[in-house]
Amino acid sequence: MTNPVLAEVVRSGFVESVHRGALVITGPEGDARLALGDVTSPVFPRSSNKPLQAVGMLRSGLDFTGEDLALACASHSGEPMHVKRVLELLQAAGLQEDDLACPPDFPLHVPSMRDAAEPRRVMMNCSGKHTAMLTTCVRAGWPTSGYESPDHPLQQAIAAAVSVLTGEPIAHTGVDGCGAPLFAFSLTALARAFGRVAAAPDGPAQAVASAMRAHPWLVAGTGREDTDLMSAVDGLVSKGGAEGVHAFALPDGFAMAVKIDDGNKRACAPLAVEALRYLGVDVSRLDGLAHGSVLGGGRPVGEVRVPELR
Repeated sequence: MTNPVLAEVVRSGFVESVHRGALVITGPEGDARLALGDVTSPVFPRSSNKPLQAVGMLRSGLDFTGEDLALACASHSGEPMHVKRVLELLQAAGLQEDDLACPPDFPLHVPSMRDAAEPRRVMMNCSGKHTAMLTTCVRAGWPTSGYESPDHPLQQAIAAAVSVLTGEPIAHTGVDGCGAPLFAFSLTALARAFGRVAAAPDGPAQAVASAMRAHPWLVAGTGREDTDLMSAVDGLVSKGGAEGVHAFALPDGFAMAVKIDDGNKRACAPLAVEALRYLGVDVSRLDGLAHGSVLGGGRPVGEVRVPELR
């Protein structure tokens, strides 16, 4: 199947580029209510996996709540408060920065990047997840060495939890950019899992949803799409991933997942806003995300245009 064009990049009234991809909206029962393109073949959800992985960690003994649990689900910007809290969580578990398997990196937040003397593991955007993984091992009595291996008891437990949430077997296991295992499944399964997390009345899934809703800044950071989306829409659980992936869900269990074929993320936020509009959400506070940003000479000269969903 050739996926449809989901976004056009318009510069000075001229269509400069297009992005093909697949998008699905699922209902409270996890069934596809709207499908554009191939929404049944496996994809790597990248960091959109994180809330699902966090559910698996809670089921395995992780005792994070609130801000700490939000950071476990985060692709944080590496701003000072992100880094400070990761270091505090490591210390609380009797761990050190060198125990993290994620690679050293500079912050995503540009001012923080300029202030950084050198790349560090705690600055890497996945360090909250990795700290949660290590802490889960400590709580469960599992070895911390090799925690990132797919054969480790931690990753086996996380994989089992992800399969339950998605309602699909994991089609393929790869290595994410941070070094942790990465599970492939369909876009429909990703949306279904988000719907189940967002609508959960209790238990680990409800705890994850509540933490992300209460602390959207910790999930991403200043000027980041997930933070802006969750801050503007009550009850939303939103998590983007690399290579053009984004997923969100509302408290009623309606959810969306999108994957852009060429991996460019600039279409994801406008598509998320349009999907929210389709679901009857007031998106008036999201105008800045709805049209993307096409600049010329430092000023807006166009937009990322997405189709109206029907």
